[in-house]
Amino acid sequence: MSKTLENIAPEFAAEIRHSLDADGYVDLAAQVEGLEIVDFCSCGQFNCSTFYTIPKPDGAYGPTHENIVIESETGWVVLDVIEGKIACVEVLDRPDIKEKLRDSG
Repeated sequence: MSKTLENIAPEFAAEIRHSLDADGYVDLAAQVEGLEIVDFCSCGQFNCSTFYTIPKPDGAYGPTHENIVIESETGWVVLDVIEGKIACVEVLDRPDIKEKLRDSG
């Protein structure tokens, strides 16, 4: 089984897709199914479940970077998008997601 968001946390993937579709980000919503988790944030904050879908940059993302806030009933979720591609999913205060990511290995 591949290490995709869809395989690890399908409900969370659906939540992100639904929010993107509702806000008119159809192209980004279509990316969610295949989002591969390539790395996890190493900040050490107890409430952080952030993960990267492309290799983490050495510095800033650059001028094509934008943030998309995902409407969520709990926690805080923001997508980092680079040139129309989801690069990182910032997740705070979502212990349900942290547990699933931790268990994925």
